[in-house]
Amino acid sequence: MHNTTSTGPTAGATNPTVLLVHGAFAESASWNGVIADLAGRGYRSVAVANPLRGLAEDAAYLRSVIDSIEGPVVIAGHSYGGSVMSEAAEGATNVAALVYVASFQLDPGESTGELAAKYPGGELGDALEPRSFPASDGTTGSDLYIQPAEFRRVFAADVPADVADLMAATQRPIAAKALEDHATKAAWRTIPSWSLITTQDLAIPADSMRFMAERAGSHATEIDASHAVTVSEPGAVAEIIDAAARGTAR
Repeated sequence: MHNTTSTGPTAGATNPTVLLVHGAFAESASWNGVIADLAGRGYRSVAVANPLRGLAEDAAYLRSVIDSIEGPVVIAGHSYGGSVMSEAAEGATNVAALVYVASFQLDPGESTGELAAKYPGGELGDALEPRSFPASDGTTGSDLYIQPAEFRRVFAADVPADVADLMAATQRPIAAKALEDHATKAAWRTIPSWSLITTQDLAIPADSMRFMAERAGSHATEIDASHAVTVSEPGAVAEIIDAAARGTAR
């Protein structure tokens, strides 16, 4: 699937900046292989540190990053990162394309948790471990982690064991409320979108991703990979991002 002869958008077009948004239980370094591949194709990438505190808060942060970038932007979101970019990108005039990588394409009124459970096959829920933390408003919140012993099986089955162990140790927790928050915007309704569907995914069932991609009219590609596809198949991820950039070159 990885086209080694690809060098970026059509000659004469401005290469967009690629903005990469990680999801729950991951961090910006999960995009390292994708960034290296994209650099070889002539793209500048920015990997955002998604706060993972709540959909509105995370989207507001991402929108501030979007608005700080000059020129066209292609945004790629992994997992919950797709929920955030759908909320953040609506009305952003510099966003040329959205790329959903094993990700969520919410409609207003839907939550990430709801879409994850829409079809059978997800095994992530039973592997989660909640931990309390003091919230800024004085209440007690709940962070969710993947139990280390279950991390590779449910999240990164096609990643080498030593790499998966590092990912488990450095995982970023997500506030439980973020998965329960309801979307208020759907940028995919007005911005062209691409979707990479991971058929061996135990975090988001492939049928859920197919449903969302079809509803959004996304250009969909399927790959035999786990949820951690940005780590296990960075070339395939870079390929679909490149396709989105080429397909919307200005």
